[in-house]
Amino acid sequence: MPLLTSILLLLVVARLLGQLMVKLKQPELVGEIFAGILLGPAVLKWIEPNKSLEGISELSVFLIVVAAGLEMEMGEVIKSIKGKGLIAALLGFLIPLMGGIGIGNIFGLDPIRTFFLGLCMSITALPVTVQILASFNLLQSRIANFTIATSILNDILGLLCLGIILDRQEFSSPSGLLPLFVSVLKTSFKLSLFAGMVFVTNRLIQWGTHKTSYLEKILNKFQNLFGPEAIFGVAIIFVLFFGSMSETLGSHFIIGAFFGALLLSRDVFGTSIFSGLQSTLLSLTSGFLGPVFFAYIGLSFSVHAFSQPGMVLGVLLVSIATKILGGYLGGRILKMSQLEALGAGIILNGRGIMELVVANIAYQKELIDQDLFSTLIIMGIVTTVITPMLFAKTKLGSISRARV
Repeated sequence: MPLLTSILLLLVVARLLGQLMVKLKQPELVGEIFAGILLGPAVLKWIEPNKSLEGISELSVFLIVVAAGLEMEMGEVIKSIKGKGLIAALLGFLIPLMGGIGIGNIFGLDPIRTFFLGLCMSITALPVTVQILASFNLLQSRIANFTIATSILNDILGLLCLGIILDRQEFSSPSGLLPLFVSVLKTSFKLSLFAGMVFVTNRLIQWGTHKTSYLEKILNKFQNLFGPEAIFGVAIIFVLFFGSMSETLGSHFIIGAFFGALLLSRDVFGTSIFSGLQSTLLSLTSGFLGPVFFAYIGLSFSVHAFSQPGMVLGVLLVSIATKILGGYLGGRILKMSQLEALGAGIILNGRGIMELVVANIAYQKELIDQDLFSTLIIMGIVTTVITPMLFAKTKLGSISRARV
């Protein structure tokens, strides 16, 4: 099927099923994922995942994350992973990791496949977390600060582990301890460089906005000269730079894009320009690219894994239980109420695109087989679909939905 026809069909069916889910008091993204499953290889076989659609999906992820970064404050996110926040975020990573290793051993997987199973369970997809929070009007809440900070940390740790494994695939051999140590240092150094770049840029921006009034005036003159579209272009170029640097230094471009957007606060642009920038991004993400992104996740659904239903069921149960438990315990450490902590644990359950990225890389590098790959795809899709549905069932979800 031609690319534009595929996009048209995905968009129309995703919006229709998304609106149906809204009528059923569920978030739109659930219907959008179902649209991909319906149109994809699992059911109707009308649309196959391909490189062109994957590229559009990546653009969608990029803009969704940028929109989220503009909604939040850098200081609040950093504060969320300081002190007890760091311990709380680590629980959301380590408990699912141990659960995955445990279930892998039960089903007799070899060490590398067992580790990858645990690694994929430990990941929380930042774009999915952001979209779920936005659908419940919670982006400015305490839960948002904790879950987004935890998602970032979980994804960074997951990508750090992936980078180490890809750098030294023979790490499990007895003679591989020294190379493994070197790989850990090298990958950690790259991430530290990126963190340092974000820190320095943030300090420079703070100095520029607090010490002088020229920055906003310059941007206003720039907008008057070249039009409001030019401001959007400048913002995107700035965020693309951080995304590219993040990817170059061994992390995923999503991490860099989010931090790049976090740096672009209302103080930088001024209220009027900043509001226009947010409005443009919202139109692109909610109206077009967001539905295509979640529909593309649905296209990845495979029935191949159902040849091992016991393992699929075990992986799903353990992945859901451990992620919610890790988030709940982390929330309680931060003195959240039981309801808030449970809500945070549920929101962290959505794996989405990040887990699929890690699983796909491992499959391409022949580190996992088709059976485990199919199981991981099912886990990513199912946890993404049920997360907003579970959250909507909580009292907190009902209150948030009523405010939308």
